[in-house]
Amino acid sequence: MDAIIAAGGVPQPEDALYEFTQGKPKALLDINGKPMLQWVLNALDQADTIDNIIVVGCQEQQNELTCSKPITFLPIQQDILKTVQSGGEALQKINPSAEHVVLTSCDIPGVTPQSINWVVNTAQEGNHDLYYNAIPREVMEKRYPHSGRTYTKLKGLEVCGGDLTIVSTSLLSTDKEIFERFFNARKSPFKIASLIGYDTLLLLLTRLLTLENGVARISKRVGVDAHVLLCPYAEIGMDIDKPYHLKMLRQDLA
Repeated sequence: MDAIIAAGGVPQPEDALYEFTQGKPKALLDINGKPMLQWVLNALDQADTIDNIIVVGCQEQQNELTCSKPITFLPIQQDILKTVQSGGEALQKINPSAEHVVLTSCDIPGVTPQSINWVVNTAQEGNHDLYYNAIPREVMEKRYPHSGRTYTKLKGLEVCGGDLTIVSTSLLSTDKEIFERFFNARKSPFKIASLIGYDTLLLLLTRLLTLENGVARISKRVGVDAHVLLCPYAEIGMDIDKPYHLKMLRQDLA
């Protein structure tokens, strides 16, 4: 399977990470002497389930980054929807027969080849349009205590979202605004529920919403055959959003 990395975000002065980026792309955050993006590239490079890699963003810094697999750098895009579409167009030229692709952010430097292989191999057991990773609270807190993640409280289960997803290539050219709205709301369970409907929000507030029912409601609302993977790898959900996340990952990866 091939992979697309979204690496175009540039923190602004009002953003929490600006003091560390100073106008440069977030993907270039220094993690123990290497750009954050390089850590993600290394994991994809070492994962035997990944073939081609497409990076949307950091085109000007491509000579500073290394990868042994075929890699393509594309110009930065103005939002996540255009980022995905740009990556999809490049993938169509590189591998026209691709049916699914890995979409990942650049801010999960702890991601490992093993976690990537698990997601790809597990997804290939089915035939859904979209595979979204959810990490159980106990998995996340055991690996990253005090990480301060946002958890969705379901019936009998608490999960946080992952930043590595598998999607059907047929979805990459979609212009549905709903996908961008779901991506922007993915860290807030209440925003997601309100997008689906207030009946779902009520179920969420009363903790009567099961994982299976939530997935079914999302699939119906968006018109996509979605499937959630309960991922045993916390690294996929440990993205760097705040300075203390950066400090935590620098210590963890030292």
